[in-house]
Amino acid sequence: MKFYSTQLAYLFDDKEARRNLVSLFKYIGFLLLTMVVLSVGFQLIMHYVEGQSHTWVSAFYWTLVTMSTLGFGDITFYTDVGRLYSMFVVVTGIILLLIVLPFAFIRYFYAPWLEAQIHARAPRQVDGDLEGHVIFCNHDPVVPGLIERLDTEGVPYVLIESDPDRASDFYLDGVSVILGDVDDPATYEAARVQHAEAVIANRSDVENTNIALTVRETAPNTPIIAIAHSRDAIDILELSGCTTVLPLKHMLGEQLANRINAGHAECHPIGTYEDLVLAEMPVQGTPLEGRTVRNTNLRAETGVSIIGVWERGTLKQARPDTELTMSSVPVVIGTESQIQALNKRLTPYAISDHPVLVIGGGTVGEATARALLNRGIDVHIVERDASRCAVLRRLPATAFEGTLTVFEGDASDYALLDEAGIQEAPSVLLTTHDDAMNIYLASYCRRLNPKLRIVSRIVHQRNMEAIHRAGADFVLGYAMLGLESIWAALTDKELVVMGEGLDLFTRTVPAALNDQTLAESGIGARTGLTVVAVLCPNRDLITQVRADTRLEEGMNLLMVGTDAQYQSFVVQYG
Repeated sequence: MKFYSTQLAYLFDDKEARRNLVSLFKYIGFLLLTMVVLSVGFQLIMHYVEGQSHTWVSAFYWTLVTMSTLGFGDITFYTDVGRLYSMFVVVTGIILLLIVLPFAFIRYFYAPWLEAQIHARAPRQVDGDLEGHVIFCNHDPVVPGLIERLDTEGVPYVLIESDPDRASDFYLDGVSVILGDVDDPATYEAARVQHAEAVIANRSDVENTNIALTVRETAPNTPIIAIAHSRDAIDILELSGCTTVLPLKHMLGEQLANRINAGHAECHPIGTYEDLVLAEMPVQGTPLEGRTVRNTNLRAETGVSIIGVWERGTLKQARPDTELTMSSVPVVIGTESQIQALNKRLTPYAISDHPVLVIGGGTVGEATARALLNRGIDVHIVERDASRCAVLRRLPATAFEGTLTVFEGDASDYALLDEAGIQEAPSVLLTTHDDAMNIYLASYCRRLNPKLRIVSRIVHQRNMEAIHRAGADFVLGYAMLGLESIWAALTDKELVVMGEGLDLFTRTVPAALNDQTLAESGIGARTGLTVVAVLCPNRDLITQVRADTRLEEGMNLLMVGTDAQYQSFVVQYG
C-alpha cells in the first residue's frame, strides 16, 4: 500500500505529471462531448429522416457501439443519409477511440505511472538504526571496488543517486542506494549523516565543495573524504570542511614516476606497515642482477628482507633460489634506517643518465613529469594537444632539478619518438586516459626498444592482462589507487600501493588456523593469497616464510593478493 501511495503522491505532486493528467482529462472531456453531439445527430436523423423514435440511452448506446466499430446491428439506418452518417461516426470513432485515445492514455497516464514506479522503487531514506556507514555521493570507477571491500569487512554503506532510473537500476542490482540530490541537506538527513563513518565526495571539484558545505550544515563532525581533480581545488576543499583531500590524478602520476628505472639506483617506498617501510628496488645496472635472493646478502648487510619479486606484472614469492634478472623489481621491507642503508649500497650504481620519456601531457602526465623533475631526472614529454604543450612549456625551469623538453605531435609517429629519445630512454611512462592507446603504445615501444622499462596507467582493470601482453612491465589504475587511498583514509592507516590490482592485507591468525603450518593451512591453494611475512606477538618479523612456518595465536599475516582473494580468505577462515 505504501508503494502505491508513493506512486500516487508523485503523480499528483510532480508538475509535469499534473500537466499530463490535465491534458488526458481534457481529451476525455472532448471525447464525451463528441459522443453527445453525435448522439444528438442520431436522434435528429432517426426522427426526421428515418421516422423512428429512440430513447437517449439508445442514442448513446448506438453512438458508442458504432464509434468502437462493434456494430451489433440491433439499431440501424435504412436511408442513405443515415448510412452516410453511420460511416462518419465510424471514421470519427476510429480516429478518436482507436488511435488518439490509446496514444493519449499511454503518453499522459501510463508512461508517467511507469516513471512513478521507477521513482518509488529506490528508497528515499536509510533504516532508522543505521550507523557507522559510509556515504558515497557518486558511483564512479572507484566505488565498485570500495563496495566489495566494505562488504568483506562488514561495513554498511549507502550511495546517493539523483537520477531515478539509475537509482532504480542500482537498487535492483543489490546496491544500497537512496534517491536524492547531493546538494540538498534533507538528503543527508535521510542518509543519517550524523551517524556515518564518513562521506565520500567523489564528484567534480565544484560539486565536492558544495557537498562539503551542505554536509557541514547537518553533521559538523562527520569526516569528509574528497577527491580533488586539480591542485588549485585542494585548499578550497579543505577550507570548505573536508577532512581529507585526495588529488588522485596527481597521486597516480607520482606513483607511476616511482616505478621507473633512471638516474642512480635507489629504493622507492610504496608504503609503510607500523614502523616498517615497504619499498621497491631496481636490479638493472646493479651487482644484484643475475644473483639469487639468497646470494644478495641484503638481510645480513642491511637488515632488509625481500618479500616478493615483480616480473612483468606478476609478483612472485621471494624464494631463496629465485634469480633476479634485469627486469626483476624486488619488494623489500625493513625499518627506515635499514632502507637508507640499502640506498647507500645502491646509489653508486647509475642506471642511465638519458631522459625518461613520458607519453601524454594531461593531468597525470604533468604530475608524473613534476615528480621526476623534482628527483633531478630529465624528462622528454610527448603531447599532441598544442594547448597542453603550451602549458607544459610554461612550467618554471628553475623550480626543478631536472630539465623538461616538450615534443608536440602524435606518439605513433616514429620520427617524433626517435627525436624524443625512445632508443636511449631507460623508461617510458604511458599516461594517456585511453586504454586502447596505451596498449598500442606499449606494443610499439617494446618493439622499438626491447630493453625499455614500460610503466603505464589504465582506466579499466579488465585491460590489465592485455597491456602486459603488449609489453608493459608495470601497470597502475586510477580505480585501484583510488580504492587504496580512500580505504587508507577510512581506516586511518598508511597508504600501501602494490599496483597491478594487488594489495597488502594484514589479518590476525584466525582460530581455524591456530597451530597449523603454512602448508597445512592451504591459504595459497584455497584463496590465491601469498603470505609474504608473519609478524609475531613480540614484534619480530618473519620474512623467510616457508611451508613449515607454524601459525600461532596473536600472529599477524601479511598477505598479497586481490580483493576477491582476500574476501575468499575471510569467508573460509573468518
